[in-house]
Amino acid sequence: MTQTIRIGTRESKLALWQANLVKDGIESIGVKTELVPVKSEGDIDLITPLYAMGVEGIFTKTLDAALLNKRIDIAVHSMKDVPTQLAGGIIQAAVLKRGPHQDVLVKGINGSLDQPVIGTGSTRRSAMWLNKNPEYKIENLRGNVQTRLQKLEDSNWMGAIFAKAGLERLGILPSDAVQLDWMLPAPAQGAIMIVCREEDPEILETCFQLNDEMTALCTKIEKDFLKTLMGGCSTPISAYARPDGDKIRFDGNILSPDGISIVEISKSVSSFEAVDLGTKCGEEVLANGGAAIVASIRKAGKID
Repeated sequence: MTQTIRIGTRESKLALWQANLVKDGIESIGVKTELVPVKSEGDIDLITPLYAMGVEGIFTKTLDAALLNKRIDIAVHSMKDVPTQLAGGIIQAAVLKRGPHQDVLVKGINGSLDQPVIGTGSTRRSAMWLNKNPEYKIENLRGNVQTRLQKLEDSNWMGAIFAKAGLERLGILPSDAVQLDWMLPAPAQGAIMIVCREEDPEILETCFQLNDEMTALCTKIEKDFLKTLMGGCSTPISAYARPDGDKIRFDGNILSPDGISIVEISKSVSSFEAVDLGTKCGEEVLANGGAAIVASIRKAGKID
């Protein structure tokens, strides 16, 4: 391939780290690339809670527009930010091997047990934390990783919740961070996705050489679960699929935003049966009380 592939990315340090990982991967197979940073709406407004921003695709739609307008040839996303339905004309080109999927609690240096406050901009993290620790107050925390860490340092909060992958990739994971193994991740958390235009089969073929088959399968299961529950980034939905011997194990849940109500599911199936595992688990959760939670969230105006 003689064409230089223009890689679209958000401008944050983490997004650029991910884009450079893709850049190195593509160039390792003999194809030239260049990075094209693009600022997203989600990066500009750091005050409004995500659920109030019409959040579906808030971090991806600007890159989608650049891709469709042919300003870039591929876009690199944190897969958890990608809507369950890609924009028309755009397809998944590859999913890289997954990094850490867990959330971690970073402790505040000025925190006090007398003021049990946790910072997060994620409704999922907030709901899961409140389900386990109802006595806590949640403070909205937005911005890139460095901005959120600084806000935590300047606060009197007990701590704030971050994705382990982001902190680890930037080399800033505190040694005393607490890994929250009980907290299921967002669907596709820790995975990096490449998308391209449907009309570019040569670029698709090039990018697909970076695809990790198991990560692609597991994240598809998680995204199918999310899609079946009609959820987006603003809905407290967790999902995690992974290989377990010769089977695929899946755990998922949906919560009310206050953490009081929760519907959970756990299944283990053969790889052959795993193709529609996320959809089936989502349907079961809806039938067992999840539909009522979705309806209450919709009534509150936090999802469309």
